[in-house]
Amino acid sequence: MSLKFSVLASGSSGNAVYVETEQTRLLVDAGLSAKQIQILFEKAACGEVADIDGILVTHEHSDHIKGLGVLARKFKLPIYANKNTWNAMNGLIGEVATEQKFEFEMESVKTFKDLEVESFGVSHDAAEPMFYVFHHNGRKLALMTDTGYVSDRMKGIIRDSHSLVIESNHDINMLMMGRYPWNIKRRILGDHGHISNEDCGHALADVIGDGTKHIYLAHLSKDNNMKDIARLAVEQTLKTYDISAGEQVILHDTDASQPTKLALV
Repeated sequence: MSLKFSVLASGSSGNAVYVETEQTRLLVDAGLSAKQIQILFEKAACGEVADIDGILVTHEHSDHIKGLGVLARKFKLPIYANKNTWNAMNGLIGEVATEQKFEFEMESVKTFKDLEVESFGVSHDAAEPMFYVFHHNGRKLALMTDTGYVSDRMKGIIRDSHSLVIESNHDINMLMMGRYPWNIKRRILGDHGHISNEDCGHALADVIGDGTKHIYLAHLSKDNNMKDIARLAVEQTLKTYDISAGEQVILHDTDASQPTKLALV
């Protein structure tokens, strides 16, 4: 019995994650065009978009819902989001049939056939942002990006995941020296923005458990980060906690336009 996933795309320009079991196939966010998502499905060998059981939405920012309406209408797919996110998406995704709209409230658990999905809140400048933990036959996959900080509550929810997709958004020096105006820099650095490479490493030190093996560094800023910089910063931070990346845990890159390999959790 297996739980598999692929980070189809992750970054400032668009986000989507595919999760599957023997009986269930879900997409988390649709932050690229419907055409791009179909191409990424093919690249990652995830089968047909038409066969998925639903799309889970984290929040209403365009890099998470850009292709949501088109994809749902084209393939008659159910969409799951909390009430405040549904309200915030009004006018952003076009008309969606009532029978395709479902509520998935924060801090709750939904069962999709053989897959349990747990939702939890994060700290971001959206209506009611939330991410998800997937449970299947003793295996645990957690997704968490788009948060200004990682609280003890969040850590408790994602702790001991076998695989974890976590934000490593920016290098602080690149951000501060970069071209962004100060109000944008302040937003990114604030409690409702995004977590830095170092903050990602500190959070990971508190959540890595005996079964944690694979960590995917996600939502890297196109302008204020690089894969090598993010990976090195997280490795060095973990090393201060006597956690060896490459031995105890394996760090994986994600990309805004290339999917990760469809992998077992």
